[in-house]
Amino acid sequence: MTTRSSDQIVHKAAWLYYSHGLRQDEVAQQLGISRASVAMYLKRARETGIVSITTSTQLFGDDLVARQLEDAFGLQSVWIVPDSNGALDPEVEMPILAASVFLELVNKDDRIAVAWGKTVYRIADVMPFADLQGVTVIQVCGNLGAPYSYRPDQCTMEIARRLNAKGINLYAPLVLSSERLASELKLEPVVQEQLAGISTCDLALFSVGGINDDSHIVECGALTARELKALRGEGAAGVIAGQLIDASGAVLDCAYNRRLISADLASMRAIPKRLMVVQQDQKFGPLRAALAGGLATHLVVTHSMAQRLLAAKHAAAA
Repeated sequence: MTTRSSDQIVHKAAWLYYSHGLRQDEVAQQLGISRASVAMYLKRARETGIVSITTSTQLFGDDLVARQLEDAFGLQSVWIVPDSNGALDPEVEMPILAASVFLELVNKDDRIAVAWGKTVYRIADVMPFADLQGVTVIQVCGNLGAPYSYRPDQCTMEIARRLNAKGINLYAPLVLSSERLASELKLEPVVQEQLAGISTCDLALFSVGGINDDSHIVECGALTARELKALRGEGAAGVIAGQLIDASGAVLDCAYNRRLISADLASMRAIPKRLMVVQQDQKFGPLRAALAGGLATHLVVTHSMAQRLLAAKHAAAA
């Protein structure tokens, strides 16, 4: 069972009250709602079977895992997409749920930072149309050549189109041929202003890229498979907005990263709501790195990925 994004606060109120033992006023303070609202949500949780009075921590399986992930990794909210036998196809379910979550996180006049890749574009492709004319959608990294699908500019403008919002592209290449050229281009006023503005965004939508030979940074021509293999040997663990990160979630110190035009990770972390969506099993390592670096505040993952994350966290703590 997938938790609908509109039910999230009910599940969180029940989790904090029954599992963490917080008082209703403490739950209200943590969630930023009134005590009366907490009482109403707890009543709804009991009536709908989310929680039982006799077994107060017996939440629905996926919802329990979501709350455990929030606790384990310090996340604000987690949504779980089932991928067990008989469940809906997660490739279909994931972008639909993520689009719904994303729209609920958007507020009036928000500035939204958008990364790129197949996951982000699939979310954009199923996103319902809305009329959010005060919202601005901003590309967080440079662009790629025309033959590559799911380019940064495509992801940015498709989301802006779906929201009837203003879209701002970054008119610069993702990867320059030399570190000197990249440094000089970053000093250009237009590029400098846009990159500096990423930290003032209210919401970010992105995924984390893998570092196998079929990585999107290989498919788009930013690196060769041989070059990426060498960088794995130097500690590359994942990709965020085109940048290689290490296992701690820090930017890998390498020539490739110094040739990039992309928002720095400090700017990304400054965004208060950072929605990361990860589906593929092979992204387990990259996702762990991203979470270790505090790059996400909100997360959408499959049930199996959530279980792997929790098992790894418990093993590390043992």
